Amino acid sequence: MQQSVVKKSDNIFTPILIASSLVLFLSFMVRASFGVFQIPIASDLGWLRSDFSLAIAIQNLAWGLATPLFGAFAERLGDRRAILIGIGFYAAGLLFSAYSVSSFEHQLLEVLVGFGIAGTGFGVLLGVVGRAASDKHRSLALGITTAAGSAGQVVGPPLAQYLLSGMHWSEVFVIFAFIIIASVMCLPFLKSDYKASKAELEETLGQIITRAAKDPNYIMIFIGFFSCGFQLAFVTAHFPALVTETCAAIDPDGVLASFGITTTAALGAVAIGVIGIFNIIGTITAGALGNKFQKKNLLALIYGGRTIIAAWFIIMPITPFTVLVFSVVMGSLWLATVPLTSGLVAHLYGLRYMGTLYGLVFFSHQLGSFVGVWLGGEFYDQFGSYTAVWWVGVGTGLLSTLVHLPIKERKPAAVPA
Repeated sequence: MQQSVVKKSDNIFTPILIASSLVLFLSFMVRASFGVFQIPIASDLGWLRSDFSLAIAIQNLAWGLATPLFGAFAERLGDRRAILIGIGFYAAGLLFSAYSVSSFEHQLLEVLVGFGIAGTGFGVLLGVVGRAASDKHRSLALGITTAAGSAGQVVGPPLAQYLLSGMHWSEVFVIFAFIIIASVMCLPFLKSDYKASKAELEETLGQIITRAAKDPNYIMIFIGFFSCGFQLAFVTAHFPALVTETCAAIDPDGVLASFGITTTAALGAVAIGVIGIFNIIGTITAGALGNKFQKKNLLALIYGGRTIIAAWFIIMPITPFTVLVFSVVMGSLWLATVPLTSGLVAHLYGLRYMGTLYGLVFFSHQLGSFVGVWLGGEFYDQFGSYTAVWWVGVGTGLLSTLVHLPIKERKPAAVPA
């Protein structure tokens, strides 16, 4: 295969990487905070838990549906245009949600938020970074960019909890909308000089999608990513509430209180932040390991680790100690799947249509997200706890562990136009 005529910089920390990471940081800072709003909004507006869960589930489904569309749009008309449109959708969804009161209105407006996350999320920005990075650094660059989203998760829930302590939830939504708008300052730095190879130019988008759809390896990647979405979205949306309502009292010795954690609600918000902190470490590590080991084996190990820690947590009594242990381990494995999955797609099918092909796989992730968030609310309203849906998540994790093992990590032959 003829290589690109552009010699890429050997410096991994390029302006494109930094700007892409900042956009993802702001996008995921807001997105990761939605679980903290669950109890305040439900209490203020008199919703059932399932009403809020359906709104977030719709957000995740819209995110998944729009991701391959934004990827294709970026590859055809430009990355910066796609991101700008995503910023507009995101900010509009947050602003309109701040002034709506019915659950139906929120659920409808979450479509805008989901489209906004798609335009400012992994599908577009990992494509930007992947095309700009050298072969030597691509997996690590994808890991660093993904970790920036994790850093946003560290900041978002505690920030939302702090703002909610002195403000109405609708005012916090307005503040978050302007934070998203501020990310337009990163757009001038997202100009790539990537040039596709001759072989990539000879294959159309329709042909490469058809080729991928017929490839068992791509189908297994698609199936395996469902579990990732199920687990992450369920924990993001419901874990703060689960900890608030079922965790044993904060430690009598006052160790957590010395860090300002005096209630189980505060512990729930901090737990999401802890997941984000260790996610940064885990994601960068996974990206670095992806340059040295087969990505499909690393993915199987990550899903296996998630399955074990999730089963351990629900079997054990829920205490501040088990909450923090779960948060540390789960955080280390949280988004570690993203640089490996996107890198595996790029390895198998090239970089020109990476955003679209990863976006289609990411749709499976968001189907899982929809089911995880929605089922969490439904099961909670029916059974009064999250135990049943938690075990469903354990089962999906085991499925993803097994489905990655047969993947053949080699490039299939391209189909010339």
